[in-house]
Amino acid sequence: MPSKFDPKKHHRRSIRLPEYDYSQPGAYYVTIVASDRESLFGEVVNKETVLTKFGLVAKQQWEKLPKRFPMVGARGNTNDHDDKSSRRAPTWEGFQKPVKGSIPTIIRSYKSAVSYRINLMRGTQGIPVWQRNYWEHIIRNQQDLQNKSDYIEANPML
Repeated sequence: MPSKFDPKKHHRRSIRLPEYDYSQPGAYYVTIVASDRESLFGEVVNKETVLTKFGLVAKQQWEKLPKRFPMVGARGNTNDHDDKSSRRAPTWEGFQKPVKGSIPTIIRSYKSAVSYRINLMRGTQGIPVWQRNYWEHIIRNQQDLQNKSDYIEANPML
């Protein structure tokens, strides 16, 4: 039987910048990880990604995101987000208080859709597919974007 919610025991520290509007257009680097770091989605073979049937589900749901969350007014570049003019009112999400179109809402929706379909396929309703939470980084300028791109390219070899 699940224990009652105890804010002292179940508190999670937010990884979000307190005054940043995560619903504004911009470039973000996001990392989500499979539960127990399981190789659930595929593997790299001869420098090519080979997806499993679960990886195909994840890819399909990823490709649906732009229709579910249209990026209105997306700039398509990496403006310097340290400039106060690029910030708006905070959109920190409280527990069970999603902000439409924000990064936390998009990631939560994606993870939920993938989990639901994979658990249907496995017949394992309620079994975690993902680790809790995710890691995100706001791309602040062109060099920051290049650093993240280099990391992504080298990651399978690490």
